[in-house]
Formats: sequence, C-alpha cells, structure tokens
Amino acid sequence: MIQRIVTELGPWAWWVLGIVLLILEVMMPGVFLVWIGIAAIVTGALSLLLWDAAFWTWHAQWLAFAALSLVAVLIGRRIVKTRGQTSDQPHLNQRGQSLVGRTATLEQPITEGRGRIRLDDTMWSVQGPDLPVGARVRVTASNGRDLTVEAA
Repeated sequence: MIQRIVTELGPWAWWVLGIVLLILEVMMPGVFLVWIGIAAIVTGALSLLLWDAAFWTWHAQWLAFAALSLVAVLIGRRIVKTRGQTSDQPHLNQRGQSLVGRTATLEQPITEGRGRIRLDDTMWSVQGPDLPVGARVRVTASNGRDLTVEAA
C-alpha cells in the first residue's frame, strides 16, 4: 500500500503529508506536529531532487523522514526551550507571592506567632513575631494560604 501511494503521487506524497501535518498543528496546537511536518516537506524536497536515483526507494525515503523528524524535533525543542517566556506579571497566578514586599496594618494582634492582616479586599492569616493591633508589618514570604511578616 505504501509503495503504491509513493509511486502514484511521486515526491508530492511527502509534500501532502507535510501540509496535512501543519494543518493538524493549527487545528490542535501543541508545537510538535510542526516539526514532523517540516521534516516531511524536507523529505519531499529531497525526493524531488533524488526521485530517479536507484537508491531512493520508499524504504530510503522513510528512513530519511524518520531521521529528519528526529533532528527537527530536537532542534525544535531547543528553540522552544531557549525562547524564554518572560511575563510582565510573573506572579499572576501566585497571589501570595505577589504580596511579598507589601506593608499592611495588623487587624488582629500576632499572638503565639499567629495573627491577621487586611491587604486590598482580603483578610490574610499571618505568621511572625508577637505584635499588637495596628502595628505595621511587611510581608516577607508566602507559603500557601499564610503569609510570613516582620515588623516594618
């Protein structure tokens, strides 16, 4: 079956496969099929050049495609990894971490290491040294739902 498809479509079979893979990447993005699609298109370009060569059988084409796919995926991973995704809001989904460095006034005193502060519209449980109500504190760390504070 593979031999028949390759024979009927010739080197264009690889171009069709590459375009289909690129379309699938657009439909369900995952940045994986794009590299295999590029490898198929490169295999198609090689097939256009080497179609009449005796050694360029469908076996050799599939081996070339497999090797080019591996190389393309490795290069693609390196490109994606080194792109560095910096954000203008690095603590967007880490609300506690975004509060580190802010100051607030104690709503409830810190006794036995525990108290409460109000930041924006939320009351937060805090840990820190014993301090009276109304003392100014600075948030130094966040560990889940509790904030660690020190006297400001």
